[in-house]
Amino acid sequence: NLDYLVDLGINGLYFCPIFKASSNHKYDTIDYFDIDPDFGDKETFKKLVDEAHSRGIKVMLDAVFNHMGYYSEQFQNVEKNGEQSIYKDWFHINSFPVEIGKNGNFEGAQTLSFDTFAFTPMMPKLNTANKEVQDYLLDIATYWIKEFNIDAWRLDVANEVDHHFWKKFYEATTALDEDFYILGEIWHSSQSWLQGDEFHAVMNYAFTETVANFFVKDAILPTKMASGLYEQLMLYRDQTNQVMFNCLDSHDTPRLLHQAGENKDIAKMALAFTFMQHGSPCIYYGTEVGMTGAGDPDCRRCMVWEEEKQDKEFYSFVKQLVALRKENQAILSLGDLNFTELNNESKIVSFNRQLENGKVSGFFNKGIENQIIKGELEVLLSNNVEKTENGYVIAKNGFIIYK
Repeated sequence: NLDYLVDLGINGLYFCPIFKASSNHKYDTIDYFDIDPDFGDKETFKKLVDEAHSRGIKVMLDAVFNHMGYYSEQFQNVEKNGEQSIYKDWFHINSFPVEIGKNGNFEGAQTLSFDTFAFTPMMPKLNTANKEVQDYLLDIATYWIKEFNIDAWRLDVANEVDHHFWKKFYEATTALDEDFYILGEIWHSSQSWLQGDEFHAVMNYAFTETVANFFVKDAILPTKMASGLYEQLMLYRDQTNQVMFNCLDSHDTPRLLHQAGENKDIAKMALAFTFMQHGSPCIYYGTEVGMTGAGDPDCRRCMVWEEEKQDKEFYSFVKQLVALRKENQAILSLGDLNFTELNNESKIVSFNRQLENGKVSGFFNKGIENQIIKGELEVLLSNNVEKTENGYVIAKNGFIIYK
């Protein structure tokens, strides 16, 4: 299906964990050096990376280095051998035994005898201050770059791993590829990790949540949205803002269309606005064909490949949006963001992205009244807009992007 992605205009592919694990979500890693048989094998993955690269698509894998799986060789050794285990210092163990069902070790309990992710004994937390653990994880990080030529790592629950380790991680990976991209999963402001020696970017939830609060949830007014976006942009250097990872939904959130009450015009507005901002916009698989779903696990439905079940009109819209982003990449990546109108009563947002040699403008109408823009425009993309003798009429939940 790589040619499907090429047709859509995709140039990067981010995989959730693909390493051997016991669950369906694969965040409880058993073996970081092997592909889970549910997905294939190393030969298949190598071919995928090569084929993706031949089409101009980069590949990012998910590194779960905060914790590993209960059924990993290391933790099973601790379960079997207790305090005599050679791996006991790889984890944060408070008392023995660590076996599930004993010593307070029950799913969701706060009586666990060892530290975990999210109070689940299935995911014991790693001690990344341990030199052996550091060496082990850095071997994993560099192995997949050396052997399979991956382009990026996404770092799961990155804020729960110590800074000293991430600095070593940065040095080890960028030494192999100076263009390697390191993305941390952090849900809040992240200055500490974005000083140039740990991550290049984070999953920019603080930024995109502000977008969703206005366009999708009607929870804030235009001026509040603008101030929220400016606040996030002011936290980081320009070169960091330019490569932030902007996703309106993911495997950890309800899908965009579900958040929008199944209103595709609202979903289109949110996507279009996000694609016009600083950072790298990300499309969660299936959004482009109208997939919906509530929170986990509903948001993790299988991709709809059956064409008769796909929303072709929505696909065409997203394809045009991706093309718009690419054709105006310099302005939308590097240009200044200037809001020209923020009307809290009529819920109008007007802004431009501008460089010395070019400008792209957007007008978004979240209000109930039609709005009119006069004059001749070079329209790049629009929705719920009609051109009349009086100008361009933008209806409710409509927008127009133009030069």
